[in-house]
Amino acid sequence: MFVEQQVALQPYNSFGIAARAQHLVRVRGADDVRAVLAGPWAQHPLFVLGGGSNIVLTGDVRALVLKVENRGRRLLGENDKSWLIEAEAGENWHKLVHWTLMQGWPGLENMALIPGTVGASPVQNIGAYGVELQDRFDSLDAIDLQSGREFQLRADQCAFAYRDSVFKHGPDTRWGASSAMGLAGRALILRVRFRLSKRWRPELGYQDLERKRAEHPGAPITPLQVFEWVCEVRRAKLPDPEVIGNAGSFFKNPTVTPEQCADIIGRDPKVVFYHLPDGRIKLAAGWLIDACGWKGKSIGHAGVYERQALVLVNRGGRNNPCTGGEVMTLARAIQTSVYERFGIMLEPEPVVV
Repeated sequence: MFVEQQVALQPYNSFGIAARAQHLVRVRGADDVRAVLAGPWAQHPLFVLGGGSNIVLTGDVRALVLKVENRGRRLLGENDKSWLIEAEAGENWHKLVHWTLMQGWPGLENMALIPGTVGASPVQNIGAYGVELQDRFDSLDAIDLQSGREFQLRADQCAFAYRDSVFKHGPDTRWGASSAMGLAGRALILRVRFRLSKRWRPELGYQDLERKRAEHPGAPITPLQVFEWVCEVRRAKLPDPEVIGNAGSFFKNPTVTPEQCADIIGRDPKVVFYHLPDGRIKLAAGWLIDACGWKGKSIGHAGVYERQALVLVNRGGRNNPCTGGEVMTLARAIQTSVYERFGIMLEPEPVVV
């Protein structure tokens, strides 16, 4: 195990925020984690870093950074109903999606171009265009950051919810009966397994994909076609982190009761919303932010993307980047505006470090 010192983290966070890790270890397997726990760093705070696509760094990181870099992907098995795919936590998510399609194993195509690594995907329960990770998840392997023991979790043990999981909550967080199972800061995901059905059908329930389908009437729909449509839609709306630093969607889409939605519609008939199976209604956070006039606005070098108000961006580039403080000042100002107009407090998606 080699501990690097004063490592620049700007290349390792998609916002492009300049910060440093005082100490960093590159994790390429469980043995690297055990070496940390068996040595002088055993009692030191630890911070797990994957692709850095869902974090806002507000300063240098004093905890020992465990940079997850293990690679590998494989077909574990199949039956007449499904394929079982396994990928190591350090694999790039989008490249995994493309690879599965090239092997003839569809099911992940709606989640194309989501930035980040495979290991981060269950933490956030990533999702897009009607499909969430939990819909394709089988199980995962993780390692306890206290004992060094490996363990496995099934879907029902991960407490998946909208952009949420057991990995985002600590053991002392009050979130029902699952509070004792909170694994935030207590585990590092090593690999993830996906169950992909052989009875594939396209998921085209979102308006953007319905429009793409309408542009090709009568044409057969294939998994690769859906993949390409999703990539086209995302590239048209969302900035490439390699060009403009960002953390993707910055706020969760809030859910409200039908009565709350009716009240908002009465005041703002153009509000964008979606009906959920449980009777609640999901509001488009980007529309709420845009309605408050934030699209294109900036605070310091942190700004709201001109094409999609749900995305906050780094307008200073790599040479003069925004700070995490500027990002969070902008985020809080947006939250205040939306709350004052709609009575809804938006919840950020990224982890603030």
